[in-house]
Amino acid sequence: MGFMSKTAAFMGMPALRNLVSDSIAIDMGSATTVIYVRGRGVVLDQPSLVAVDNITGKVLAVGQEARQMYGREARDVSVVAPLLNGVVADFERTREMLAHFVGEARSGISLFSRRALMSVDPVVTHVERRALLTAAEHARIGRVLMMEEGLAAAFGAGVKTNDQNASAVLDIGSGTTNVAIVANGAIIHGRSERIGSADINAAIVNHIRRHRGLAIGPPSAERLKLELGSATVPEDLAQEMTVGGRDVVTGSPAAITITAGEIYPIAQYVVGKLLAGPLATLAELPPEVAGDIYDRGIILTGGGALLTGLDDYLREQTKLPVRIADEPRYAIVRGLEQMFDEPLLLRRVVRSSEPLLDTGGEAYSL
Repeated sequence: MGFMSKTAAFMGMPALRNLVSDSIAIDMGSATTVIYVRGRGVVLDQPSLVAVDNITGKVLAVGQEARQMYGREARDVSVVAPLLNGVVADFERTREMLAHFVGEARSGISLFSRRALMSVDPVVTHVERRALLTAAEHARIGRVLMMEEGLAAAFGAGVKTNDQNASAVLDIGSGTTNVAIVANGAIIHGRSERIGSADINAAIVNHIRRHRGLAIGPPSAERLKLELGSATVPEDLAQEMTVGGRDVVTGSPAAITITAGEIYPIAQYVVGKLLAGPLATLAELPPEVAGDIYDRGIILTGGGALLTGLDDYLREQTKLPVRIADEPRYAIVRGLEQMFDEPLLLRRVVRSSEPLLDTGGEAYSL
């Protein structure tokens, strides 16, 4: 009896399989990291935040725990977002964050993942891609493959991998916006802009500081966007919300009441900038592709797709049908997961890179 047979007989096959999780899909964005494990579905959906001790440099909390500290950090603690506009801004924190998240996503006593498929921005540089690969290596993933976000979002939104006609998918994340025109399982035209729904938050912070004399933090801006923000004229312009912060003149704690009517032009202005690139892309399409898009319209994915009225705004601007994908925040990981069942297509669509050697796994090479 061989070693594996003896081990299996001793431990039992289910316990042996728990040592190595087969395949995971990772959508690591500027605002949120989502991990999908094959056979288990979405097992992790947490903020891409890390709390760090400023004196020792030690990571104190990651994800949801770090978010609870955000804006209310202790004197010697900083909460940072290690990814900016979809790319690595702080390598060490990204590495520790990913290792933590992958560890949480593994089931039972699993210590290694045999392979992972990660989404990347189509304009990611060689250095940025290498940083992500090294972070995955630190997370004890044996084989790491990368796939463009736009293509993954298309498959996750229901576009068939063998569909000959073109489909348009607009993925709006926190820090990036990608439009992908997909046909025959490949991107035939695409565009990526490093602007996303988080820019609405920044615009709200700036507006309230300049015009209302109150300094508020990113969490408060996010709440205002979710509660009052809209890409089209709100049904109730008088809907209001009270937000607290620091008076910029006196420095004292203060609060103001702000209405949906005041937030609407701020959100719409950013939405206009956010959609400028995708709208220009639609004007560059070949006639046959444009005809397909006219018939099928546009599919919205990503967390930004949930902004109130965004689909109506885009429908008005393009005069095309627009639909929001089911669970748009999970479209990318659903698309990544599908590739594990189509190895030939996976080999064709994966972003190539130099081999990544891992002491606990195999080299990534195609």
